[in-house]
Amino acid sequence: MIYAVKKQNESNERLISRFKKLVQRSRIIMDTKHSKYHAHDTRKRVVRKAAIKRDNYRKIRQKEQFYSV
Repeated sequence: MIYAVKKQNESNERLISRFKKLVQRSRIIMDTKHSKYHAHDTRKRVVRKAAIKRDNYRKIRQKEQFYSV
């Protein structure tokens, strides 16, 4: 947990800027953004398999629709 304690004779703006610097140095925001937007290999693999299944189901439906007419 990151925190900044106000020093004697320190303005609120200076306290806020010091806190922002502490957060940037700790890389908390960067790590959360990275984990939020980074797609893992396993997830990519699952998406690819689902796309292949979808394509196969579409082909089967088209054949059924063609032969049922």
